[in-house]
Amino acid sequence: MEKVAGWYPAWHVALLYWTWLFLFTFGFTGAEITCRSCHSQVKPQHQHPQQGLLMHLRTDRGEKEQRRFPGEKGGERGQGAGMDAEDAGLQAPFDPTLSGAKISGWETRTLTREPEKVAGERRPGEAAAPAGDHRRRGRGSGRRRRGRSPRGTAGPGGAAGREPGGSGAARFGLEELRLGSTTFALTGDSAHNQAMVHWSGHNSSVILILTKLYDYNLGSITESSLWRSTDYGTTYEKLNDKVGLKTILSYLYVCPTNKRKIMLLTDPEVESSLLISSDEGATYQKYRLNFYIHSLLFHPKQEDWILAYSQDQKLFSSVEFGRRWLLLHEGVAPNRFYWSMMGSGREPDLVHLEAKTVDGHAQYITCRMQNCSEATRSKPFPGYIDHNSLIVQDDYVFVQLTSGGRPHYYVSYRRNAFTQMKLPKYSLPKDMHVISTDESQVFAAVQEWNQNDTYNLYISDTQGVYFTLALENVKSSQGLEGNVMIDLYEVAGIKGMFLANKKIDNQVKTFITYNKGRDWNLLQAPDTDLRGNPVHCLLPYCSLHLHLKVSENPYTSGNIASRDTAPSIIVASGNIGTELSDDDISMFVSADAGNTWRQIFEEEHSVLYLDQGGVLVAIKHTSLPIRHLWLSFDEGKSWSKYSFTSLPLFVDGVLGEPGEETLIMTVFGHFSHRSEWQLVKIDYKSIFDRRCAEEDYRPWQLHSQGEACIMGAKRIYRKRKSEKKCMQGKYAGAMTSEPCVCTEADFDCDYGYERHSNGQCLPAFWYNPSSLSKDCSVGQSYLNSTGYRKVVSNNCTDGVREQYTAKPQQCPGKAPHGLRIITTDGKLTAEQGHNVTFLVQLEEGDLQRSLIQVDFGDGIAVSYANLSSTEDGIKHIYQNVGIFRVTVLVENSLGSDNAVLYLHVTCPLEHVHLSLPFVTTKNKEVNATAVLWPSQVGTLTYVWWFGNNTEPLITLEGSITFTFSVEGMNTITVQVSAGNIILQDTKTIAVYEQFQSLRLSFSPNLDDYNPDIPEWRRDISRVVKRALVEATGISSNHILVAVLPGLPTSAELFILPYQDAPAENKRKTENLEQISETLVQKLKQNFVHFDLKPGVRILVHAAHLTAAPLVDPTPSHSGSAMLMLLSVVFVGLAVFVIYKFKRATPGHSPEPKERKCNQGSLDRGLPKGLWITKRFQAKTRSGSISTAAEPQSTKEIPTYVNG
Repeated sequence: MEKVAGWYPAWHVALLYWTWLFLFTFGFTGAEITCRSCHSQVKPQHQHPQQGLLMHLRTDRGEKEQRRFPGEKGGERGQGAGMDAEDAGLQAPFDPTLSGAKISGWETRTLTREPEKVAGERRPGEAAAPAGDHRRRGRGSGRRRRGRSPRGTAGPGGAAGREPGGSGAARFGLEELRLGSTTFALTGDSAHNQAMVHWSGHNSSVILILTKLYDYNLGSITESSLWRSTDYGTTYEKLNDKVGLKTILSYLYVCPTNKRKIMLLTDPEVESSLLISSDEGATYQKYRLNFYIHSLLFHPKQEDWILAYSQDQKLFSSVEFGRRWLLLHEGVAPNRFYWSMMGSGREPDLVHLEAKTVDGHAQYITCRMQNCSEATRSKPFPGYIDHNSLIVQDDYVFVQLTSGGRPHYYVSYRRNAFTQMKLPKYSLPKDMHVISTDESQVFAAVQEWNQNDTYNLYISDTQGVYFTLALENVKSSQGLEGNVMIDLYEVAGIKGMFLANKKIDNQVKTFITYNKGRDWNLLQAPDTDLRGNPVHCLLPYCSLHLHLKVSENPYTSGNIASRDTAPSIIVASGNIGTELSDDDISMFVSADAGNTWRQIFEEEHSVLYLDQGGVLVAIKHTSLPIRHLWLSFDEGKSWSKYSFTSLPLFVDGVLGEPGEETLIMTVFGHFSHRSEWQLVKIDYKSIFDRRCAEEDYRPWQLHSQGEACIMGAKRIYRKRKSEKKCMQGKYAGAMTSEPCVCTEADFDCDYGYERHSNGQCLPAFWYNPSSLSKDCSVGQSYLNSTGYRKVVSNNCTDGVREQYTAKPQQCPGKAPHGLRIITTDGKLTAEQGHNVTFLVQLEEGDLQRSLIQVDFGDGIAVSYANLSSTEDGIKHIYQNVGIFRVTVLVENSLGSDNAVLYLHVTCPLEHVHLSLPFVTTKNKEVNATAVLWPSQVGTLTYVWWFGNNTEPLITLEGSITFTFSVEGMNTITVQVSAGNIILQDTKTIAVYEQFQSLRLSFSPNLDDYNPDIPEWRRDISRVVKRALVEATGISSNHILVAVLPGLPTSAELFILPYQDAPAENKRKTENLEQISETLVQKLKQNFVHFDLKPGVRILVHAAHLTAAPLVDPTPSHSGSAMLMLLSVVFVGLAVFVIYKFKRATPGHSPEPKERKCNQGSLDRGLPKGLWITKRFQAKTRSGSISTAAEPQSTKEIPTYVNG
């Protein structure tokens, strides 16, 4: 593709690349690089991170770098245990913007000393941003200061050529030195805009590079090349002929436990295949796939075990490094599958996953990687969980369950039973993020009910159940993909040391802690600036503030760095003042673990660690081509200028050799906008003339403002003397570590206690220290808190430890108190015939030595003599529907307590039919009945809607009466709610002051074709109406026909007083009589007929004519009239019974039988006629509606057709 030289919009065009450019340094397995100088159509995209990182999309942290928590994968620490830094990003299968999965109130934040396990990224083109757009989002684009290079040189910022007067100023040398380097061009790949790189490290000279041309218009990869070097990047060989000249590769994977095993994934747009190598990419074998891989998760110990997540949410497993695959489970939630690796390493083939059930719920499931059948699956958490809430990390498993509008969080420690996590009573969290599970403790960020852009930090006990406050109002921000970023950073190499940005009175300030959040202090600003001028900054009014971003999104790099192998050195960008600012950003370094700071540059630079921090490399963020970088051999005190290439290079990315002895790195870039990819190999070994000897080191004691005891120990490290220029080699860790005597500073407040101004931990107002654990039983013991608990991982001994440690005490006998009975899913409804599991909970008292009696309310009761019988819940099946009063009584020798639960047992509602007269007389009561199938389903709520009324009538009865005072057509809708099922039916009713009805009969042969279903009756009604209109010429507006249910087939013909103008009111009666006479005459003459099918003609006859209302409820009717009416009814019933008998004969299909749902004799139903909410007068076009509580008949009303 063509590269346009004038594409860059001034200095900020390449800002992003330099922003995170060198964050991809030493300790990486690989990186993806995107051509910074290519045509503007080149857009960033999300790629799989396993073997490298698309440079403009995301960054890695380098060798064991700790992080500000951008939502990392909540995987088990075992996945990365024992891996070196180059494994960063090789295992997790999740999208980096979703990793950690902040969904449903959770977000995992892995905060470990291991390399970061980054989640698998999206396929090319998904959510890709334009190249110009990501440059504008570069870290320096909004806050970089220009034109402030030091006087006397064009160096990176600082007084080159002179030594500033202050001890806090950095020194810059004038002399330009040369680094040994070689350059190799990837010939033929000038159009390729992406590259994925893998460097094995550990004395391996092999480097693999996959370059790709991604067409953002097509949304696919159109070209690819595979390159391999066997001499540390001096030369490369193109391997396209070995993988297939027409094969298009999309991803490069490397086994994290055996770097010789390489996996290449082809572009699924062309073919879905894997190419596997076992000799560091020298040769390959191709294997076809029958699914499209979205992400992979390698096992942290077994090199051939892999989990693959497909694009259609299926999870596959392989025990042969991808040569064969087995389907484990379907409907697996993205980002929510984990290897089961705890500290003990037990059950290595167990897989944890969150799967969706057939009814759409989420469930936590575990199964073996080679057998995940229904019979072998386990469900460790009883019931369903919130979607996307499963987190498996180290010894902990977390899930979330929302009930009553509030999220509840549960934890399982070492795969034991789940326990609800307990925060201070009134924290009322609305969002929670698990930050760290290091060292048998959970660090969590909680957004409470009164917070919007801040979070409180909480730290737990060993089991992850009881949490205490560590720091309030920590700043948070929103990531590009909606993930929450917490301004908290754990310093690598020093246990218990954190930096956090806290919001105080709308100002953000940086605080530091050395004891895992027990004490926090502001940072002391440097004494002098870069030029040696004194800095007047007094605590607490002025201090140093740091930006703690470590890769918030794929487009920006981090601006703080530390290393395990250089525990005292911290490099960060920030400012001096009253608060953190995005203006006047400078670079600062601390060589004594944050006690003092030195300004090193006035503009933002990328700073890399070489040789265990013995050498710092700095490159300025710039869009211009460069040929220089800066090195410091004395922890940032002085800097020397080095050239690494003879021609200026547009730098696209940097990759360092993995391992602790990092001395080789490769710079990726272009000499011009049209040149090939240029790979510049820089070897820093030439800088050193020897390896360091013992006399080249000096001891250095870790301290906090002079206090040597940190986390209960005095630790002494060794540092290379600043004047010695020798290569350090492998990192040995602390020289000595000596435990300290315990003091009050080694203890934090226990759960339920708060630290007061005098330093004492006193009970919070909501906490009762005398309350005992519900598991405490007579004869056992419990730990009686002193209000303090030792900071986890604190190594102090003796001193006040005995005084502050919780004391074991015998459990005293107590009467039962705070008894509760709930269902396992927290619901108050159950389905008839299904198991209901009840849980009995007691706040205080000896439940194990108490008698438990449970009455299920249906005539069945059970008793338990101890708790062991109820630990898994009390199960019961209800055979009838209704509301049942479940009672539980717990009693012992000291007292008793009882609790009640009202359980609604229902049968699923399947059909609702609104029984309603199709025509009624004005100002006469009309009955509407909701007919249900099955008829008995339990507790129901009926919602009635009349006409255009905006407010419904809500009742507990299925029948209501109402009147219409205005003529016209009206609609009535009834909605029936049964549990979480809501069904409805709508009918139309005609209201007239006068009308006539005529009973119709048909030829007997029609009964042979009558299936007696509503749809058939509706169609026949329409046919009969059309036949009447054709035979008589009467307007269809005057006719309404309704075929009645049952046999023999009959229908009701309604003759309506339709009027075209108001002047016709006087002629209503006359018109009705004339129309009736015409209809009766045509019917008697057999002029009304229709063809049911070829050869089957049906005649329509008149039975009798009735003027409405058929029955007048007033007492003026004579006895003879009533007798005649009853006679007609009995005759009709007799005929109906005869034809019903006929329907049972062969050749006839009876109505389906109703499903049986029993109504129990012990049903605790509500009183009939009880109304919910208010009665109302609904003003509609038909007039007023009144309601009554008397139940009416529920017989089916025939279907009719009008219009």
